[in-house]
Amino acid sequence: MVWVGTARAPAKINLTLHIESRRMDGYHELASLVAFAGIGDEVSLTESAELSLFVSGPRAAEAGPVEHNHVLRAARALQAARPGLRTGAFHLVKRLPVAAGLGGGSADAAAALRLLARLNGLSMDEPIFREVALATGADVPVCLDRRARMMRGIGERLDVPLKFPRLHAVLVNPGKAASTPAVFAAIGLEAGERVKARQHSQPAEDMSRAAVLALLNEGRNDMQQAAIELVPEIGDAIDVLSGHRGCRLIRMTGSGATVFGVFDDCVAAADAARRIRAAQPEWWVKPTVIG
Repeated sequence: MVWVGTARAPAKINLTLHIESRRMDGYHELASLVAFAGIGDEVSLTESAELSLFVSGPRAAEAGPVEHNHVLRAARALQAARPGLRTGAFHLVKRLPVAAGLGGGSADAAAALRLLARLNGLSMDEPIFREVALATGADVPVCLDRRARMMRGIGERLDVPLKFPRLHAVLVNPGKAASTPAVFAAIGLEAGERVKARQHSQPAEDMSRAAVLALLNEGRNDMQQAAIELVPEIGDAIDVLSGHRGCRLIRMTGSGATVFGVFDDCVAAADAARRIRAAQPEWWVKPTVIG
């Protein structure tokens, strides 16, 4: 058995999420500014004859059946596309809440693909990795590189990476899962329908913190209101964040139920996280950086 290494699987944050249309096949076309948090899961790989996965960590019980895990789905898809691929035993340390809008499963799958590339001496620039990533999940391609950028379509179109400032933030999840299909159904777009709201502004490739905040303030998450109607606790989390000093922006990420607040500095973020934990001990609350 050969130890391959460990790969981080950081939380994906949809700083904006504009729904542009619903295609005739039912999929929704999006424009989303995506960045990554300083916290996440961790995936490691030891080469062995049999492909397997062991899950541990504080959120392991939420991860569901191992055979359906995104790590194994991605590994099997790459194995099918590259006969003779060397694989092994994966270990996933699950720290992110599941069905939380943080792309945890997608980040785990992307980390697994990076480890398999390392084991097999493959370049992540090979097209097969993007193909396998998209086949595994819509958010997996953007998680392969882990740099801030615009994600478009159903996740298959990625703009160039952005030079992005570090944003001090607090992530708050009220402990309720939000179903992505249910949120899309509540939005209620018909097949072929386009959204008439203003389209997403194109971000500059190199932005200051002030420019990022201005861009975020003119953006939105088109899934937020429908998600709040389905999971009212998301609104509670937004209300709790809004009462803290130095919070400049509050928004839901993905289809929820996690909400993020952007703060002036790390001291203000840490103070808000401490106070929210004290008031809501059952919630998942993490100060972090997004970039």
